[in-house]
Amino acid sequence: MAIWCARLSVDRWRLSQELEAGEGADADPTVLITETAHGPRIDAVNTAGAQAGAKVGMMLADARTLCPQIQTAPADPAGDLAFLEKLAIWAQQWGPWSALDPPDGVLIDITAAAHLFGGERRLLADVEAAFAQRKLAVRSAIAPTAGAAWALAHFGPARAILNGQEDAMRHLGDLPVAALRLDSDVLTVLRRLGLKRLGDLADIAKGAINRSEAAARDALHRRFRNRKSPSANPLVRLDQILGRVPEPLLPIVVRQMPLVQRRLMEPLRHRALLDQVLTDLAADMARELEGRGEGARRLELGLWRVDGEVIVRRLELAAATREPAHITRLFADKLEDIDAGFGIETVRLYASWAEPLDIAQKDVEEATERHGTSLAACLDRLSVRLGPGAVRRPVPHASHLPERAQRWQPPLDPEPVLQNVAEPRARPLKLLDKAERVAVLYASPDGYPQRFRWRGNVHEVVRVEGPERIAPEWWRQKSTVRLRDYYRIEDAEGRRYWIYRHGVSGDGRGGMPDWFLQGLLA
Repeated sequence: MAIWCARLSVDRWRLSQELEAGEGADADPTVLITETAHGPRIDAVNTAGAQAGAKVGMMLADARTLCPQIQTAPADPAGDLAFLEKLAIWAQQWGPWSALDPPDGVLIDITAAAHLFGGERRLLADVEAAFAQRKLAVRSAIAPTAGAAWALAHFGPARAILNGQEDAMRHLGDLPVAALRLDSDVLTVLRRLGLKRLGDLADIAKGAINRSEAAARDALHRRFRNRKSPSANPLVRLDQILGRVPEPLLPIVVRQMPLVQRRLMEPLRHRALLDQVLTDLAADMARELEGRGEGARRLELGLWRVDGEVIVRRLELAAATREPAHITRLFADKLEDIDAGFGIETVRLYASWAEPLDIAQKDVEEATERHGTSLAACLDRLSVRLGPGAVRRPVPHASHLPERAQRWQPPLDPEPVLQNVAEPRARPLKLLDKAERVAVLYASPDGYPQRFRWRGNVHEVVRVEGPERIAPEWWRQKSTVRLRDYYRIEDAEGRRYWIYRHGVSGDGRGGMPDWFLQGLLA
């Protein structure tokens, strides 16, 4: 059974807004956006935004021309995936195991389970009713193979059921080729070849099998033979739908994470007593983690008040640990603003993320921990005081564009290994956050800069080194993006700059070249 959460991102955002502001919080036109090299792009649209003309894939600037008052919120693919994982585990009430179908679907094995719900149609009705109760819009379908169920859920009629493989193409033949779960460029090629339906593709494959030389199928195979991924080969996808080729799935395995709690005989109202309970819970958690050979990377402390309100404090650690004193010290800073109300009756500590950790600690780390100078402990205390995303370190990234040559990651995560990356030329010690446009005087459009104006001041160029030509990343940018010619220049006062000419005169990708200043040289 395939379940497609057609509006997963928007539904999840709407539910979070309703928790904060109540019903009707998403009445205004709203889009979820992702920043790209060409500006914000729309990833999801709520109902009001769709009625205003906004569409998925549209640039935000284009949507604002149709609806100037449209609201925006950042898209959260990682949060959507975590939400989908929870849905996949919850959906195991309909089958023995489930698997993710990113970015917005779940596949469930219902073999010999449909009769428990009164048949397949009642099973689908129960699924949609359960999701509707959680205010999630879904489409579901049942078929012998995962590919066929996915195709029917996305492009077939509501609550579609395919009972056998014998007449599969009779039910699937009118579906578009997009039902094969192919990449967009492969779909474009198929449409140009006139293959718009699954039946068109199946007729070619069937006819080829009946001919001795299999010319038609071989021709189609040769066109896509270099496509290693199943999502780039329509013949492989078609065989998977029809059950001729197996399609392995990775089930979601529910893993019980360590949890300790105290149900108190008398409600707590004073901080000293709460600290004592937290100390006991930290010791219990350390024993739980030690028994599993793990250390906690993320901890959640839940406080249940007498009036029913739940207070949650989360802590993410730089490295796996199970030291009770360290955990207690970090949570102490997060409990300063706790309002106990009429009292706290239950305290729970939960490790939502744990990693393997050897029982025997290194002597050096033990010594530094005793003196309070451990690097991981220092980073944890900084993260608690400054915020979870405030402590990061830059690491190199495989890109020849200066503004993309590094990324930020947690400080103790392993540094990525870059392979087959050429040694870059010397770069300025300081790059501007965003390259600034400058007015340049030059002898010819492709010549050296002789004078430039930046931030209202005119600078005479006395020395020039370059150009260093950097081409655009053609595999991720449009063909109209222009190349850059970088120059290291020095003005009459001895100040040195790193500027580049954006484009070349007559390259057919725009008008006259523009000049930008991107860095300051030592």
